[in-house]
Amino acid sequence: MTHHRGSPALGTMQNNLKEHLYKILVIGDLGVGKTSIIKRYVHQTYSTNYRATIGVDFALKVLNWDSETVRLQLWDIAGQERFGNMTRVYYREAMGAFIVFDSTRPTTFEAVTKWKEDLDSKLTLANGQSIATVLLANKCDQGRDVLNNNGIKMEQFCKENGFAGWFETSAKENININEAANFLVKHIIASENDILKSVVPDTISPQLGSSKEVSCSSCFKS
Repeated sequence: MTHHRGSPALGTMQNNLKEHLYKILVIGDLGVGKTSIIKRYVHQTYSTNYRATIGVDFALKVLNWDSETVRLQLWDIAGQERFGNMTRVYYREAMGAFIVFDSTRPTTFEAVTKWKEDLDSKLTLANGQSIATVLLANKCDQGRDVLNNNGIKMEQFCKENGFAGWFETSAKENININEAANFLVKHIIASENDILKSVVPDTISPQLGSSKEVSCSSCFKS
């Protein structure tokens, strides 16, 4: 009850954009630390004893974002799914994604483009754009072999592969987890606003189409 800010239209503000629910996918190869990242972000805990996720698991994180409530439903998708048919079901209605690789294991980075291609082929926003996706180079506390040895220019890689950005993260040391999540949420909100702007012209064409159908059906009846 403290968020008055002298606004006479508080009731309408509460009714309009006070609460958002965003589904976020956390995908990548087996053992890159997807579950650890989610546990650290949602519960502020870390363990070395997480078992491999089977199928899908999810957790809820609630944020206070510009005086609005943002609920993030983080879907932890098993690495062994490996672009199978089930991923299409898991991806449905997601607004954002983290693709995670282990910064000490080059093979997990090599799989990143496959995960991104799989994601883009199975899921697009209402305006036809890809969902906001952030790349996480996890386990940076253990080393940076992939980044150092391959001389990869990560900004260029992200631009070429449609990532909003990238972060070196460590679930163990709690490095850049919150920062990466906030970055992703900003991009999700921006893409949602783009969709809302495009809704008005889009509603005209179905009406035109339906009027044509009516005239055709009346011709058919006569």
